[in-house]
Amino acid sequence: MAKHAQQGITLDQFKDKYIGRPGTPDRDQYEFDLKMEILEEMIKKTRKERNMTQEELGQLIGVNMSEISKLEKNSRNMTIGTVIKIFHALRTNIKLKIELDNQELSLT
Repeated sequence: MAKHAQQGITLDQFKDKYIGRPGTPDRDQYEFDLKMEILEEMIKKTRKERNMTQEELGQLIGVNMSEISKLEKNSRNMTIGTVIKIFHALRTNIKLKIELDNQELSLT
């Protein structure tokens, strides 16, 4: 009976092989979409932790409930200003870090 060694593959190796290496258009889009999904989930989770409805959050930032629902499901069209408004309305601290040519800019 031949023994088969179980070969492991890291998540990064998997992504490199099936999505593309970092810096390629497909990989960049994948990473962007993943970060947006995390942002969407953070908004929804924080809103629920604050016992706030989508309608209440919408009223605080000046949009209707359906807009909050859309943002929690698809934040890809959300502006940085909207993100800041949402997290301020949710009484959270937000930090924005931008790296540009070895320089770091922060907005807190």
